Amino acid sequence: MSSASSSFTLSDFDFHLPPELIAQHPAAERTGSRLLDGTGNTPQDRQFRDLPSLLRAGDLMVFNDTQVVKARLFGHKPSGGRLELLVERVLHEPGLPNTVAAHMKVSKKPQPGTVLQMDGGFTATLLGRWPHEDGPIYRLQFSEDPYTLMAQHGHVPLPPYITHVDSAEDERRYQTVFARSPGAVAAPTAALHFDEAMLATLDAAGVQHANVTLHVGAGTFQPVKTENIAEHVMHFERYEVPQATADAIAACRARGGRVLAVGTTSVRALESWATRGEARGDTDIFITPGYQFRTVDMLLTNFHLPKSTLMMLVSAFAGYGHVMALYQHAIARHYRFFSYGDAMLLQRQTVSS
Repeated sequence: MSSASSSFTLSDFDFHLPPELIAQHPAAERTGSRLLDGTGNTPQDRQFRDLPSLLRAGDLMVFNDTQVVKARLFGHKPSGGRLELLVERVLHEPGLPNTVAAHMKVSKKPQPGTVLQMDGGFTATLLGRWPHEDGPIYRLQFSEDPYTLMAQHGHVPLPPYITHVDSAEDERRYQTVFARSPGAVAAPTAALHFDEAMLATLDAAGVQHANVTLHVGAGTFQPVKTENIAEHVMHFERYEVPQATADAIAACRARGGRVLAVGTTSVRALESWATRGEARGDTDIFITPGYQFRTVDMLLTNFHLPKSTLMMLVSAFAGYGHVMALYQHAIARHYRFFSYGDAMLLQRQTVSS
C-alpha cells in the first residue's frame, strides 16, 4: 500500500553519515541517551530524561509491545555446508505444525525436501518458498516448537550495522521493558529508551499510554533500490490495534490531547488501522511525503538509515526540509545513530513540504 509522492526520488533521502556515529552498544542506562527536540523551528539539544517536560497531561503515548525473538539460528546442509536462518514469522499452518518463514544465508541454496541439521540438535526441513512458490524467503518445518527452539538455541537478531556478536547485554537491552507479544526480528528502537522509572514519571505527570503490536520484520532494513520510490515493493508486517487503544485515542481527541507514537512501527500500526479500517492484519503501508496522517500528532523516533523507507516516513511526518536539517544538526553535534543511538522528537507538519 503505497503513498509515494512523485516529486521525490531516492537520492533525496541520502546523506553522509560518519561510521563512528553508528552506535554499537546502548547507553549505560536506558534513559541515558540524548534527545533532539525537533518540535519547533530551531532544534534543541536535550537529554532523554527531559521528555516528560515536553509533554502535557492528557497526551497519549502509544507503544509497540512486540517482543524480539532470538530468531537467528545456525546449522548445516547434509553436505556439511554452513547456513544461517533468520526466522521472519512462525506460520501456525493448520495440519502442518512447527512451520516458519525464514531468510536463509547459505553458499548454495538446498532443494525442497532437504533436511537441515541445526545447531542444538533439531532439524529444519525445507518445504519451498514463501509466501508463494516464487516468494523471496523460505518455508521450513522445524522438528519441534519454533518458539521453544529459538529461546533455547537462537541468537539475538542484531541489525546488520551492529558488528559484534550478540551478547547477554544485547539479550537484555535489544528489548523493551514492556515487550509481551513474541514475533519481532528487530526491536521498536525508540521504545528502548524507556525504563520503569521513566514510565512512572510520565504516568504521574498525567501522560497516558496505550499499546499496539507490530511485529517488526527483517524488511525494515531492506534498502530501497529504485530511484523512483513509487516502484519500491514494501515488506509485510503483522499488526494489531486493540479496542482499548482505539478507545484511548478517541478519549485523547475528546479532551484535546495529542497522540504521540513511540517509534515508526507504532506509526505504521496506527496509520494502517486508520487507513484500512481493520484492527489487525498484514500491512505493507509505505508512507512518503504527501501522505495525510490520520492518527498521529507527535513522533518519538531514533535516527534512520540513509535512503530508507523510514527516512521517507519521518520526512512525510515532519516535513522533508525540516527533517534533513535536523539530521545535519545531529551529525554536526555527534548524536549516536540507529538502533542503539539517540532519539528525536517530532511534531506533525501542518502544511505540505
